[in-house]
Amino acid sequence: MTKETITITENVTGSRVDKALSELLPLSRSQVQLMLKERSVTIGGAAVKPNYKVTAGEVVTYEWKEAEELEAVPENIPLEICYEDADVLVVNKPAGMVVHPSAGHPTGTLVNALLYHCKDLSGINGVIRPGIVHRIDKDTSGLLMVAKNDAAHESLAQQLKDKTSDRVYLTLVHGVIHHQKGTIEAPIGRSKDDRQKMAVVPDGKEARTHFQVVERFPAFTLVECQLDTGRTHQIRVHMKYIDHPLAGDPKYGPKNTIQGSGQFLHAAELGFTHPRTGERLHFESPLPADFEAALAELRQEKDQPAE
Repeated sequence: MTKETITITENVTGSRVDKALSELLPLSRSQVQLMLKERSVTIGGAAVKPNYKVTAGEVVTYEWKEAEELEAVPENIPLEICYEDADVLVVNKPAGMVVHPSAGHPTGTLVNALLYHCKDLSGINGVIRPGIVHRIDKDTSGLLMVAKNDAAHESLAQQLKDKTSDRVYLTLVHGVIHHQKGTIEAPIGRSKDDRQKMAVVPDGKEARTHFQVVERFPAFTLVECQLDTGRTHQIRVHMKYIDHPLAGDPKYGPKNTIQGSGQFLHAAELGFTHPRTGERLHFESPLPADFEAALAELRQEKDQPAE
């Protein structure tokens, strides 16, 4: 733990202490809030709460943990491998598995499993994300392509940039979508209200999602989504933006929702051109058991005669 002090300046006087410190220190608001939760922020020797209003001249003492240096180590974790050769590897990631190590998930990730399975992975994204060309969220299941050398990585990354790879997702959303298909084109960036969330914001990065209805239920819709861009939480943010948040989504969905392994979102199809041979490859992954079970229950409810 590192203990330091900072004096409140005029430009933040009257602000909440969490907001003031996030502006005065090279720390995010969530990092500051964690320090406050751990009672590591004091003024005059007394711990303060996040809503404490600061005054110019006050001396704030704070303690924070220096970031640990992450290291990805091989771990014997089972992998479902759909395809593998000397250049690329396609895996079917289960819901609940993080793609690469981070401060909150230093082990047990897809990268740890890949390093145990395969000694050769591209190094373009560094030691924490070897071979990782694109990511899906922890609680999203489905297909991911992995590069086993730098040449393959550059080719696959370029295909993503040029929008020549295919990424098709299946998701269950709240509400009934009455039109059969559509395109959501709305920029995505960090939420102004909650820095741990993404949102549609005017100064965000270009984001485009095509969707098509697969099946309708009385209160839900099964939707196929295809991405033109790959922004963080893109499908989750875009579907919420049109008032159809994902079922089971703890971050962007309603509290009253279907319980599962998280959001009902599955990377069902993946297609790309092989970096070395030029052959077009296409893969499909069946829905996970809990997703299928939720759909079966919804179909059963839909087929029940009205009383």
